[in-house]
Amino acid sequence: METNLHDLSGPDSLYLDWESRLFNSSFSFERLALEAFHYQASQNSVYAAYLQALHCKPEGVDNIQKIPFFPIGFFKSHAVKSGTFSPTLVFESSTTTGTSPSQRLVRNPSLYRSSFLHGFEQFWGSPQNTCIIGLLPSYPERKNSSLAYMVAELIERSGHPNSGFYLNETDALAKTLIQLESKKQRTLLIGVTFALLDFASAHPQKLQHTTLIETGGMKGRSEEITREEVHTRLKKAFQLPSIASEYGMTELFSQAWSKANGLFECPPWMRVLVREEEDPLSINSFGNGGLNIIDLANIDSCCFIATDDAGRVHPDGRFEMLGRLDGASIRGCSLLTA
Repeated sequence: METNLHDLSGPDSLYLDWESRLFNSSFSFERLALEAFHYQASQNSVYAAYLQALHCKPEGVDNIQKIPFFPIGFFKSHAVKSGTFSPTLVFESSTTTGTSPSQRLVRNPSLYRSSFLHGFEQFWGSPQNTCIIGLLPSYPERKNSSLAYMVAELIERSGHPNSGFYLNETDALAKTLIQLESKKQRTLLIGVTFALLDFASAHPQKLQHTTLIETGGMKGRSEEITREEVHTRLKKAFQLPSIASEYGMTELFSQAWSKANGLFECPPWMRVLVREEEDPLSINSFGNGGLNIIDLANIDSCCFIATDDAGRVHPDGRFEMLGRLDGASIRGCSLLTA
């Protein structure tokens, strides 16, 4: 018999039970999503206040289409957490000058590790015996970065002697890639966009056994550039047929991955829906609009996030990023005050 979230006591009980159900291939997404909603509607004070402001009665929510999605901007002004706990970690988003970072309060890092490891292995296989290179600030440099935390764990698990962070060692990285290519070593180069572009400009070379995975990240750069243009430049510099991508954010525990053409796929415990820009409470399974994300690994925070991203969701659940919504970060935020 499955345990209801309301019956669990203590963080260890919650995590062990939720993890065992979440990463079980036979779980019902809709059932767990509704259970997570009703748990967070009562145990997440900020989300509960938002539901009240919308005049939403949780007892009347009996399918996913009725679940209100929480505007992501609230993570900049509120402590968004479900249950009572002191965070073990606090992840923060990168910011531009004059803006406040979003904060993700982490009750227990084990669920985050389980989520990104299961998701990574689903799309890329085991990190073991793969050389994994991070072209981004290392975890010691950015201890509040969820991306750096994830890549650091993947590097450690790879066990390859050349795995590591190379952000400020691009000459060494270029030589390392030449050596790895000569050995036909399977390599994943995971980098923030601006670092990959800078590296491509300084060290173009032919890559046949290396997959480039861009994670976004052009904050603070004056140049406006689309993902399509980023991929075009990288493919040309490294003579690659395609560029892979990662879609993740500080506020979520799970990631979507694209192997080519900016078409992202979610792990089974994550789903992307689309909302109408003129009516943010109108949710569709596919089409164009603002992206809403259900991340069931986000059980200690909020599983239902209305992002500031515009996108296209396909009928098969895959999605594309189309840019940012104009003024999205302030929409709906007047419903709650700090």
